[in-house]
Amino acid sequence: MTDLKPVADPAPRWVTDLANPPPHKPKPASIPDPPGYSSQAVSGPSKKKDVSRPAPREQPSPEKMDQLKLKKAWEVALAPAKSLPMTLIMMYMSGNSLQIFSIMMVFMAFKNPIMGLLSTNQAFERFETDSNRGSILQVKAAYVLMQVLALAVGVWKINSMGLLPTTRSDWLAWEVRREPLEHAVPALSL
Repeated sequence: MTDLKPVADPAPRWVTDLANPPPHKPKPASIPDPPGYSSQAVSGPSKKKDVSRPAPREQPSPEKMDQLKLKKAWEVALAPAKSLPMTLIMMYMSGNSLQIFSIMMVFMAFKNPIMGLLSTNQAFERFETDSNRGSILQVKAAYVLMQVLALAVGVWKINSMGLLPTTRSDWLAWEVRREPLEHAVPALSL
């Protein structure tokens, strides 16, 4: 019998290519670089990179910071309006009957705007400074208006479910019975 020695497999090609990358091929001048890519930024293994640190970012001025805070405050103020279309679709799709899903939808339609109205000052306190107090007041008013619109969606839903007492028959218990002015008696009774 012959002794069989295990032969070590040579390393796969991708390992050798990874260790020794192919040389950089110059690109033709007629092909432009793709957006965001610069061939001057790519350096081959023989070239040395110029290591330079980026310049430190300068602090924004107080006026610029107030503008940024106001912009973010408007985003927070208009966020409830962005969720209104989805809420309307969900309310419409849940139907008008009294089921657990539609009841939960109505509960959330009232809970979220009420909680938003109660926490209006907390939502905007991080954006408020002495110099932009008047502008933030306008933003708060828009936020309250968006929350009231969200409440209106909830009121529409409970009205469509028949839970709002808007018809005369809903108030019959408090209506006084009419007293007739005269009585009619049949002339001939059989």
